[in-house]
Amino acid sequence: MAKLRSKYVCSECGYESSGWMGKCPACLKWNTLLEEVYEDSPQQSKVLNLDLPQITPLSEIEISTTSRIKTGSAELDRVLGGGIVPASLVLIGGEPGIGKSTLILQVCARIAMNKRVLYVSGEESVGQIKLRADRLNAVSSSVFMVSETSYEHIEGIINKEKPDFIVIDSIQTVYSENLSSAPGSVSQVRDVTAKLLRISKKNGITVFVVGHVTKEGAIAGPRVLEHMVDTVLYFEGERHLEFRILRAVKNRFGSTNEIGIFEMTSAGLRDVENPSSLMLEGRSYNQPGSVIVGLIEGSRPMLVEVQALVCPTSFGMPRRQATGMDYNRLTMLMAVLEKKVGMQLNSFDAYLNVAGGFKLDEPAADLGVVAAIASSFKNKAVDTSTVFFGEVGLTGEVRSVSQMDKRITESHRMGFKRCIVPKLNKSNVPDCKNEMEIVMISTVEQALAETLS
Repeated sequence: MAKLRSKYVCSECGYESSGWMGKCPACLKWNTLLEEVYEDSPQQSKVLNLDLPQITPLSEIEISTTSRIKTGSAELDRVLGGGIVPASLVLIGGEPGIGKSTLILQVCARIAMNKRVLYVSGEESVGQIKLRADRLNAVSSSVFMVSETSYEHIEGIINKEKPDFIVIDSIQTVYSENLSSAPGSVSQVRDVTAKLLRISKKNGITVFVVGHVTKEGAIAGPRVLEHMVDTVLYFEGERHLEFRILRAVKNRFGSTNEIGIFEMTSAGLRDVENPSSLMLEGRSYNQPGSVIVGLIEGSRPMLVEVQALVCPTSFGMPRRQATGMDYNRLTMLMAVLEKKVGMQLNSFDAYLNVAGGFKLDEPAADLGVVAAIASSFKNKAVDTSTVFFGEVGLTGEVRSVSQMDKRITESHRMGFKRCIVPKLNKSNVPDCKNEMEIVMISTVEQALAETLS
């Protein structure tokens, strides 16, 4: 008779231990070992299957010329590298309510024009999904819905219906009856994903898996889950904001530098073809502390507004707060202003905000951040037709940035007349037919003298 035993499994890396430990010895994470109960069945000898697969020399392998599947969304196709690769396993993660199920349902309706789609929901009934599909105008007779959480039942449905495209929403709700652990546990998520991977590769079926994220922003479950799938997509953005950012953190068939931008409307997610105009919508004019910076996200140039507010502090220690930018980066740039420019900011509070909820991860935004802080400190507005880009070093120098031509071209397209750029990028400046003034600077002092003097 099988006995019930317990083991402790790390929720990050899947490490197993017979006893609880505060720190996982494999991934060195704290408080990640969770108890799982399983049946200790007697070991049975296994008969080796001698029917081994045939091996093929690499030079004789024929590559399939099957084209990618277009999703009907230019932004999603961009992130995927040009469309969905057949027989791939794609994982989409994001916070609750961010729009994962909405995007998937819209994609299913478009793909169903030429493919047979099976949508498996473990969180909602088919009636609830139908209500959302009516609102999104995503109703199709080729999309088949089922509310099921048992993997064995799902596999039976797949073998019977033979769909071309499968959606699992979400992977944390699906469980295998062969395992005694609870749904959503490390072993369940890992085992179910491995079985879906085998179905995808063996039968040539494209599988989209929706995953929840933890409070730290990582997909719930073991990290091995991300290693098993072909593509990992993350939905970013605040739920109370209109736009969402879809970012690829892993893609075996394309670049991981691309992002897709969507706008959440009452009729679902809509592609944003011109993100710069969206980010600059409603920006302040002729106001101290408002500066436009040029960024590169993937292969796409974007212009965003950086706002700074510097005011006398009421406390013994000045306050620093950054929204949309790394706090440590902000304090470093303020230290450069104090040391190299002579601004006495030690008795002033400083607040930085990136309009629209966008996050600045690129060092090319340093020069714009410095200009915004200096503008608010001196209470002098920067010319609204000026764009900044450049990385600031600790010695006050302005270093070169990549893809300068794309940044300037985007600034010119959006109607800006002046660019403050690093002098080291002189050879990369495109010809704008004398319609833009390109100001070359090498230090922070020169940049502020050109804009705030």
